[in-house]
Amino acid sequence: MADRPSSFRRDPGTALLRFGFLIFSGFVALLPLVWMIANSLKSNAETITRNSSNPFDPLFWPSSPFWSNFVQVWLDDDFGQYFFHSFVIAAVTLAGVLFTSILAAYAFARLRFAGREVLFSLLLATLMIPEVVTVLPNFLVVSALGWLDTLPGLTVPFMAGAFSIFLLRQFIKQIPEALFDAAQIDGASHWRTVVNVVVPLNGGPLFTIAFLELTASWNSLQWPLLVAQTPRWRPISVGLARFMSETGPQIELRMAASLIALIPVVVFFLIAQKQINETLMKSGLQE
Repeated sequence: MADRPSSFRRDPGTALLRFGFLIFSGFVALLPLVWMIANSLKSNAETITRNSSNPFDPLFWPSSPFWSNFVQVWLDDDFGQYFFHSFVIAAVTLAGVLFTSILAAYAFARLRFAGREVLFSLLLATLMIPEVVTVLPNFLVVSALGWLDTLPGLTVPFMAGAFSIFLLRQFIKQIPEALFDAAQIDGASHWRTVVNVVVPLNGGPLFTIAFLELTASWNSLQWPLLVAQTPRWRPISVGLARFMSETGPQIELRMAASLIALIPVVVFFLIAQKQINETLMKSGLQE
């Protein structure tokens, strides 16, 4: 059977138009990031004298890169400490989210118990509650437990998410019933079934959840401002906000600090991009 002709062969004009639109859209989306990189490598004087919004203009770029801007931000403004705090907070939160989401999603997808559908509907209903509504109750609970300015206070309230449970449940329901029957015949417990069947077959959804939770934890500002009342556990989002208010018009240092805060999220997305794209495509096809 002959292969179907590609869209480019069938209609080269339309295909070129689509490619051109995608290239232009990508250029527009990346332009702010490129501007940030260019200004982070300029001296303070060049941010004023060499200024242009056109990336093809030589004035858009620094005459010679000032890598010392990153060194100054990292060493002089405790960004290394903030970076470490954010890494620990994000890692602990992510571990908690994955643990609770996998077990809860498996229970809603595979186990039969009274009130399962009602509980799942209530869980989905929490998605409609604005985050700002839960800030005060969470703060009162954390304060009563004595968790202010501690790692548990910054992580435990976010170790479960309705969307993560919902997404994983949908993918677990797509796993063939024969695999669960085979695991049951082999005498596998629910825990072993989760570890040996559910987790290996849901790498894409797990990477997607990891990226979303990592981004949310890394960018969180309101909650750390309330709970982290001393520099002991302040994350990089708080450090960046403080840095922006103290540096004044030093654009090159502001852009360098922003890039340092942005790099981990970009790197993780590049690593998990394939799995995230596959998850989004499959989630759009299922019922």
